[in-house]
Order: sequence, then structure tokens, then C-alpha cells
Amino acid sequence: MTTHTTAATATVDLTTEIAAADASRTRLDFAKAAPKVFRAIVGFDAAAREGLDPALVELIQIRSSHLNHCAYCLHMHTNDARRAGENEDRLHMVAVWREARHFFTPREQAALALTEAVTLVADGGVPDAVYTEAAAHFDDRELAHVLSLILTINTWNRVALATGKVAGTDERTR
Repeated sequence: MTTHTTAATATVDLTTEIAAADASRTRLDFAKAAPKVFRAIVGFDAAAREGLDPALVELIQIRSSHLNHCAYCLHMHTNDARRAGENEDRLHMVAVWREARHFFTPREQAALALTEAVTLVADGGVPDAVYTEAAAHFDDRELAHVLSLILTINTWNRVALATGKVAGTDERTR
């Protein structure tokens, strides 16, 4: 006997599984436990995004979330990118952007390289070549915002991982 699962059935099952995983989460609710800190991070994040292309913002957040193994943020930001009109092919290539450079502009590549260097800073700092390439594509104000965005997504990744956030439960919609 062959069993067929339709997309609708899979979605319902996935929704049920996500709800069950979220309900079983026993770690603290960071926003509730430290609302002033949470609002400060939200404000930092909003300020970092100012003046940056929304597609670039999502690419940076997706790459950092890959590197930090943050499924919660990865799910959230790939969905945000889709809503912003991002192409599925590019979304699939972010993790391997160096092998798929033709999917990304030189400016995006510079931002992705900087994202990797800052996210993995303990592995060797931020190489001069990476910083110089980013500085060639962004003016000082933009570069400061790109760096700030990288810092905020790394903070969000750590909050989500430390508090056991469940992928598929976007708390911004609650």
C-alpha cells in the first residue's frame, strides 16, 4: 500500500509539529523577562537597517543565521526575504555564495564576506582584505550600518539559541 502526502496535509502536520515543539519549550521568554533589554536590541536592529537595501539586509541575516546554526532566525529571515521579493534560487545559494558568485552582485558578495568574518571573528579576526573589499562597496555610513546589522543578527541568533526558540514560530506575529 502506498501512502501519499499532499502539500496541504504536510503543512497541517508541520504546523501541528511546530506548535507542539513550541509548547514544550521550557526556557525563559527573553522579551518578557528583560523587556528593556529586548526593546534596546529591537531599537539597535531598526537603526542598523536604516538606509540599507532590504534584500541586502535579509542576505546578511540569512548568512549569519546559517553560520550560527540558528534555525529560528533562518526560517524567519528566509520568509522575510521571500515577502520582500527575493528569488528562491538566491535564497538557496546564500550558504554557498562563494561557489555561486554569479547569483550575487559584487556589493552583496562583499557584505556576505564581511558577515562571515565578523560572525566567525574568533577564527581569525576580520582580515584586512575582507574589510577593504567591503569599504570599496559601501561608504562609511553604509559600512557602519552593515557592521551594525551583522552585530544585531549575531545577537538575535544567540538570544534565539540560548532561549530555545523553535523554527517556524515567528513571535513578531503574536
